[in-house]
Amino acid sequence: MKIAVLSCLVAAVSCAPQFQRPGLQDRDFIAILTDDRQNQGDGSFNYVFEAANGIRENRVGSIGSKGQSNMQGTYFFPLDDGTFAEVRYVADEFGFRAESPLIPTPHPLPAHAVEQIRVAEDQRRRGIQF
Repeated sequence: MKIAVLSCLVAAVSCAPQFQRPGLQDRDFIAILTDDRQNQGDGSFNYVFEAANGIRENRVGSIGSKGQSNMQGTYFFPLDDGTFAEVRYVADEFGFRAESPLIPTPHPLPAHAVEQIRVAEDQRRRGIQF
């Protein structure tokens, strides 16, 4: 009887899931080349990260005017065509602002709209109100 129970336990353990995500193989893991973090403890810090697949980030934090931690940095990631995207950003008391050629921008205003805005500003300066 003990052998039967032991056999059932061994069978149950060998059939247990191996806790690996579906489709993920050992070759799918990306090596971390750099992970350097320096925290001064007062809201200022430095952070540098780089992975073997080309993903990189560097970030610097400093004390903000209202006690918050302001940040600025850059991150890179590979695109499907083999090139790399670069995004530069600043996060401070004025919000998060990112710059990259990949971020869509609004179309420029047509010339007649620019002229209307100029006329309205000129009228405002001269005190004309409607």
